[in-house]
Amino acid sequence: MTTSTAKAGEALADFIKRYSKLWVITGAGVSTDSGIPDYRDADGQWKRPPPVQHGDFMASLAVRQRYWARALVGFKAMREAQVSGAHRALAALEAMGHVELLVTQNVDRLHQRAGSKKVIDLHGRADVVACMACEYQMMRHAMHSEMARMNPYFAALDARHAPDGDADLETDFSSFKVLNCPRCQGILKPQVVYYGDVVPPARRLAAQAGLENANAVLAVGTSLMVYSGYRFCREAHARGMPVASLSLGVTRADALLTHQWRAPLTPVLEHAVACLTRG
Repeated sequence: MTTSTAKAGEALADFIKRYSKLWVITGAGVSTDSGIPDYRDADGQWKRPPPVQHGDFMASLAVRQRYWARALVGFKAMREAQVSGAHRALAALEAMGHVELLVTQNVDRLHQRAGSKKVIDLHGRADVVACMACEYQMMRHAMHSEMARMNPYFAALDARHAPDGDADLETDFSSFKVLNCPRCQGILKPQVVYYGDVVPPARRLAAQAGLENANAVLAVGTSLMVYSGYRFCREAHARGMPVASLSLGVTRADALLTHQWRAPLTPVLEHAVACLTRG
């Protein structure tokens, strides 16, 4: 561990001691050590083309063919991902009584697998699909198994894994057979909030209620470029709450931050937990 990393961990531990009812918001940076790529670079810019838009997914069979063909190749990385030290450290902070609520923008469910219990999946979960017409639900792995049977050529392809179970695959997708709802033949979509979609009001209100019971915000591994997450930091700042960030790069909320550590997540979080454990 470098001296700067250790100092960041100690400073974070001091912050947590002072503000022990944290409202934590996490992003893709928490899961990169689990092998799931992130979307943005240290400057907050896209590393690859932006993800699919909700309206395009719903309106175009060609968009859905491309989406599901790439997911058939890329989702394995998310399905097999293991929790990182960052996930475990945040779960440890909750077990120590320092976390009022953890709101994640990730859809991989790794916080829950690490042991965190007070979690809101702000943007949904990628392991469940639902019919957009009749609300029928099925597990993602079951859908993928059926589509692999329907599309043996695509199931045998390989490509570099991309964020959220996507793959950097470019080919002719026009022959890909998309599975429709087995109940009504409607469009099946992951239970994920796509760009152009909105966070369900009940989920947003639950996150806001947690913020009202907290005394500080800690953003971890997120650029906060998406408004659905940034809005909570803006609200906390308006309330006069401390807002801290641990990430490798810039955030949309930089002007609002009272504390900022640009450092690797896992060692800083683990060192902070160790400092708190020692008292």
